[in-house]
Amino acid sequence: MDSVIYALVLAPALAELLPRSGMSASPTNIGFVGSILFAVFLAGWGSSFIWGPIADKFGRTRALAATIVVYAVFTGLSAFAMNVWQLGVFRFLAGLGVGGEWSMAGTYVAEAWPEDRRKMGAGYLQTGYYFGFFVAAALNYTIGARFGWRAMFACGFVPVAVSIYMLYKVREPARWTRHAGEARRAHPLAEIFSPEYRRRTIVNSILLTVAIIGLWAGAVYEPTAIVTLAKKAGMSAAQSAKMVSLGTGVLSVGTIFGCVMLPVFAERWGRKVTLAFYYFGMMITIPLAFGWAFYMDIGLATFIAILFFMGFAGGNFAAFSLWLPEQYDTRVRATAFAFTTSVGRFVGAGVNFVLAGLVLRMGTLGTPVALTGLVFGLGILVIPFAIETTGRALPE
Repeated sequence: MDSVIYALVLAPALAELLPRSGMSASPTNIGFVGSILFAVFLAGWGSSFIWGPIADKFGRTRALAATIVVYAVFTGLSAFAMNVWQLGVFRFLAGLGVGGEWSMAGTYVAEAWPEDRRKMGAGYLQTGYYFGFFVAAALNYTIGARFGWRAMFACGFVPVAVSIYMLYKVREPARWTRHAGEARRAHPLAEIFSPEYRRRTIVNSILLTVAIIGLWAGAVYEPTAIVTLAKKAGMSAAQSAKMVSLGTGVLSVGTIFGCVMLPVFAERWGRKVTLAFYYFGMMITIPLAFGWAFYMDIGLATFIAILFFMGFAGGNFAAFSLWLPEQYDTRVRATAFAFTTSVGRFVGAGVNFVLAGLVLRMGTLGTPVALTGLVFGLGILVIPFAIETTGRALPE
């Protein structure tokens, strides 16, 4: 929810903050500055690899609670931004927490759930992120449409209550407790590049980079694309906001289905074939949405329909919640999860700077985003170099 709020309020927030920052609030400038701010957010995500060694040495629940506090506080503080520079700082720090939360939660679920339910647990975990899409869309439909973008950011304070609950009620996984002494003596960042882990760390980093570039480019620009299409259809600002909520809800429902089904496919087909199937879906649907439907004379309904299938394929992130913990021992598991996910965010930040330049040069949003679908073809070529873990228990 906290991470998606920015995408939902991008257009109205920048329409107000750009003039205060000495820039006109033209559609091109909103697309350009929006890309820069999203790249800053991803850079914060990339810096979140610091949480991995913390979790390996000091415990999963404490590190997880800390990440939630960081992203909730700085998402909430974005409501008080007076210019784009302040918003950028708050988004970077929120990204630092959001990025760490996924790797900490993925590690916790893998270690805390019984082996016979761990695999489906990875799929359920990932649906939480997209239920957050749905919650954010519902908030935008009600609070955002009525009270504006600042009220939306203020909703980001709510998860602080979750972190307080965790510190008092959630126990460390027994698996980590058994290996705590060993983990504290380890040098996890160095160890994930040891001969035992080097190849899988590099391959996983590439695969996550592909997933982050494609999915995030599509998801972050989806609301702005819908606003553009709604205006082309003659809708008012209030109607456009409601269409954004509808489109985000459709994307969320599709992704939730994709996440729930992925562990089933992964057990039947194997991890590698399943990820290739989901990547192929992204490679097709992103260009269809942004390169075709976006440029139709009346393309709003078609664009939203494609979002369901793009969302389903976007469930590929559940593969990493399932697959990454299976490839590393307990003493370095959180570090490996955090590092491999962070690399993709740094590269994704760079790609968003490139996207910003393309949007500015081409004067359009659709084509640059559509081109990001091509990276999934690269991902399909890299998948054979990954290791297959189907049928194996989580390593000690």
